Amino acid sequence: MRRYSDPWMPFKPPRKLELEALGQYGLRLLGQRARSIAELRQKLRARAAREGDVDQVIARLKALQVLDDRQYAEHYAEAQVRGNRVGSQRVLRDLLRKQVAPSVAQKAVGEAYSGTDEVLQIEQFIVLKLRGQKAAEYLAEPKHLASLYRRLRTAGFAAGPSIQVLKRFSSQADELEGLEDSQ
Repeated sequence: MRRYSDPWMPFKPPRKLELEALGQYGLRLLGQRARSIAELRQKLRARAAREGDVDQVIARLKALQVLDDRQYAEHYAEAQVRGNRVGSQRVLRDLLRKQVAPSVAQKAVGEAYSGTDEVLQIEQFIVLKLRGQKAAEYLAEPKHLASLYRRLRTAGFAAGPSIQVLKRFSSQADELEGLEDSQ
């Protein structure tokens, strides 16, 4: 490992890129994985020699149709539905964190999850998380019930359907409704 003379910076900072090289860098980043416009803009800013070059590269990539937040959001939401591991609220939250416009994100998530049964998704999620344990026995303990409920909410499933499914396994699931009302 090479060290440089500045003790506060043990590694050489990445070199700044001119317009043409910045465009190639942007294409390389998009070749690695799909990114939202905001994600790509952030990466390009870190390497750009001039701030104005970033906007030019973004405009060029949009013109080439390799950078489009609407298409990115649709593909991301559809992939999450196919993976069947998270709920629509989680996908929406992820897209918003990736700085996709709220209206674009909501439309993509709505279309992707329009034909899904959230109750069935929750049941599959529980089976996956409990891995062969008997749900009724496991969820008889209040701490396990609360933990699984938190996991369902973190995974992006709505409170109502989550409680509805948990009620099948535990009579104590009624107490979870009070938690939602107080928040």
